[in-house]
Amino acid sequence: MSELQAFIEGIANDSHRERIEEVLNWVKDKYPNLKIEMKWNQPMFTDHGTFIIGFSVAKKHLAVAPEQVAIQHVEEDIKKAGYDHTKELIRMPWNKELDYLLLEKIIDFNISDKANCSTFWR
Repeated sequence: MSELQAFIEGIANDSHRERIEEVLNWVKDKYPNLKIEMKWNQPMFTDHGTFIIGFSVAKKHLAVAPEQVAIQHVEEDIKKAGYDHTKELIRMPWNKELDYLLLEKIIDFNISDKANCSTFWR
């Protein structure tokens, strides 16, 4: 069993497990050039070896981690979507509709902004 499959199967709540699978599949389908990897027991997507976005599961939310610069870039969109955030992650509650346009804006920004990045983190 792959590390990613073990992560997904380890999510006890069925609806949370379905949501993370839905999000991961959406990213894989929308951005086939990104590579999905498991690091620090979290699924994340990379582009030419540099971090683009990561996801983790909490009791009340799906945590989205795109790095601080990306959060700053979409901070108004995060607020409009009604999500809480810190400097490093966005909390997308399980009981709220997922804003895929926001995810797309974050991923597009990171792909573009990190096009010439040669390190994993900024």
